[in-house]
Amino acid sequence: MKYRTFLTTLILFLFSFNLGIAIICVTTFKDTVHRAEEKSLGEHYFITSALIKDFQAVESRGTDIEGSLGSLLQPYSYLSGDKKVKLALYKDKQLVYSNRQEIVLPSSYSKPPEDGKRLVSIQKSDSRTYIMVSGKLPAPYDFYTMVYLYDTTEAITAWEQMKNMLFFAGLILSSLLAFGLLLLLNRIFKPLSQISQISRNIAAGAYDTRLPVSGHDELSEMAQSFNHMAEEIQRQIQELAAAAEQKQQFVDNLAHELRTPLTAIYGYAEYIQKVVRTEEDKLFATNYIMSESRRLQNIAYRLLDMATLRENKTERSDVRMEELVRGVEQALCMKAAEQNIQITYEYRFDTLFCDADLMHILLVNLIDNAIKACSPGGVIKLSADLEEGRKVISVQDNGKGMTEEHLAHITEAFYRVDPSRSRAGGGAGLGLTLCRQIAVNHEAELSFTSELGKGTTAKLTFSGTPCRTVLPPANSQ
Repeated sequence: MKYRTFLTTLILFLFSFNLGIAIICVTTFKDTVHRAEEKSLGEHYFITSALIKDFQAVESRGTDIEGSLGSLLQPYSYLSGDKKVKLALYKDKQLVYSNRQEIVLPSSYSKPPEDGKRLVSIQKSDSRTYIMVSGKLPAPYDFYTMVYLYDTTEAITAWEQMKNMLFFAGLILSSLLAFGLLLLLNRIFKPLSQISQISRNIAAGAYDTRLPVSGHDELSEMAQSFNHMAEEIQRQIQELAAAAEQKQQFVDNLAHELRTPLTAIYGYAEYIQKVVRTEEDKLFATNYIMSESRRLQNIAYRLLDMATLRENKTERSDVRMEELVRGVEQALCMKAAEQNIQITYEYRFDTLFCDADLMHILLVNLIDNAIKACSPGGVIKLSADLEEGRKVISVQDNGKGMTEEHLAHITEAFYRVDPSRSRAGGGAGLGLTLCRQIAVNHEAELSFTSELGKGTTAKLTFSGTPCRTVLPPANSQ
């Protein structure tokens, strides 16, 4: 494209430039010829007018005109002193006087039109160029024809030199322009070449490649736009790669989680089928099979819940915090009592815009994880408060806590901080993953802070505006 642009622009310029030179040359030539013709016509008129008076004066003295032609035309010889002017006088196509013997005229010039008009033309003779004017003398001397030749060779030569100089200068200027145009197009098309090369690099996997940006013109804006596009492509590819890695990790974890209970179920089923055992052994095996089946059922339900949350929007409404807290308390009070763990509830706003069932699942999961992290005699605090005009629900425990490394992965599917404890408690490693999905569906942010030996705090921060607060007495169990 660059060379097509170069050739097209150069051809258009050369055509326009040379056309301009040609127009100038033609105009100058016409002007030169016109001035020479005007001069020749003026001189011809002057000579013929003066010659008529001389003829009349000769006749008034009774002298023969033809015998006096030489002396009458002699005074006009000064016009040819620079050898540029030639005069000839014809009488009925017969030459009767000439100051240059070498004059050879076309027959039409010795016999001009009868209507008094003069013939004017350019003639070439012996590499010389002449302006020729031919015209009859006024009556009663109209049988005489005066021919005037003006040598305009020098003017024509000067014009030719000027024309050659213009075309030579045009050639040099065209060469300089072609060189400058090529440099300019190279600079203009350089970003396009870079874009092409960098596009190939990006297509080959070098997603961090960027165009250099310099200046504040349209090219720099184009480079910035391209870099922004490349950054977006890199970001989306990284997101796709991360999503693919997470999906693969999810599949791997799911396969691992399913393998253990399925192996146990198959093993105990085979044990019951092939080995003769007491009823007590069969009951033990059956209970284990049912326990592992419940684990598989729990995994299936959690996966179904997460799929449902991803595909559908939640139906939210204003839910009273008192009712929400009461439902969570009823769900967990017996488990907390069995492990001698105290749970306190405190809320400072009266309603929460949410899906009541999903929020119940989220809070139950958070508190259930806190119960598992606490030792007997532990304390868990659920509080709902306002921070900078936004509603915040937090669950705080004084359990084992966890490291920063664990905090970065606790919402991943099937991730366990303590795998042996989670399996013993029947967990599937999907609780916090489900909590995160519920938070996303509520346009809220779920975050965790923890310290080993001091406990963990889960905080759910909602987006919204300041709202009315209420301060009921704290409840505890």
